[in-house]
Amino acid sequence: MTTTRRKFLTAGAVAGASTLAAPAVLGQAPIKWRLQTYAGAALGEHVVKPAVDSFNKIAQGQMEIELYYADQLVPTGELFQAMQRGTIDAVQSDDDSMASPTEVTVFGGYFPFASRYSLDVPALFHDWGLNEIWAEEYAKVGVKHISAGAWDPCNFATKDPINSLADLQGKRIFTFPTAGRFLSKFGVVPVTLPWEDIEVALQTGELDGVAWSGITEDYTVGWADVTNYFLTNNISGAWIGHFFANMDRWNELPEHLQELVRVCFDSSHYYRLHWYWAGEARLRVEGTKMKLTSIPDEEWAQVEAAAREFWDEIAAESETKARIVSIFKAYNETMDKAGRPYRYT
Repeated sequence: MTTTRRKFLTAGAVAGASTLAAPAVLGQAPIKWRLQTYAGAALGEHVVKPAVDSFNKIAQGQMEIELYYADQLVPTGELFQAMQRGTIDAVQSDDDSMASPTEVTVFGGYFPFASRYSLDVPALFHDWGLNEIWAEEYAKVGVKHISAGAWDPCNFATKDPINSLADLQGKRIFTFPTAGRFLSKFGVVPVTLPWEDIEVALQTGELDGVAWSGITEDYTVGWADVTNYFLTNNISGAWIGHFFANMDRWNELPEHLQELVRVCFDSSHYYRLHWYWAGEARLRVEGTKMKLTSIPDEEWAQVEAAAREFWDEIAAESETKARIVSIFKAYNETMDKAGRPYRYT
């Protein structure tokens, strides 16, 4: 009697599940999204492809994300516009690189000294209110801000050694817009080029170096092969990047697929936390392609002081920017007061 009852209940549950699941899968073409990342193929293998592959596997044919690397569909500087008008459905980038027309754009990528470590970024977004600000700003322009995460720090990789601030004078450096604006205060000449042209530009002498990444990316994408020195001082402990989607396409997704997008993209953020953290240390110690140089702490303190003045310049530009700068200030003051291991002074 017990066995019969168990079989009956099991059969009923399976039949019920099949009936409920069928309308969501059978007879419908899979939803397709085109996602373009700021990263080239070699870097994209780490910073986005595992998450997209995972999503496509778990979605079981209900939805598929097609992944495109830097500049494959549109130039990186046009990513925002293409997503806004629906030419592409989703983007992985920082605000700065994709020329976002929002109040938060200047804080994307490497906002000087806003973070010391990679964990500062998720802490700021999840626990200090930045998620809400980004969501509000992008909703105004028809874009869904899905999530933010940390990438690597911003160090210089150069052909000539950098041992003092004077060595930065006149150096033609590929970097992010806001980072370039800040570094120009120290004589750096910011250069903007398509990402895939950087290696050749370093070889031909069009560029003297890059301030785009940490040492992990330098090795991964080949820049360590065409530069000779790596400056251990950085202007930011972690790049701030995001996943975005066209708002209409996001709203068309059923709730369970929206949640799956979030979870898989969060897995991408997690992957980068340990991949970069491990790589930055291991390659400084075991890497053989670039010699490490450093600017003395007392001299580098001038750069940190200039960053705080730069924050105030940005805060004066708008109420929203002032609100974000105040969060950065309060957060970093708290970390300083907390001391080790949050901050080493």
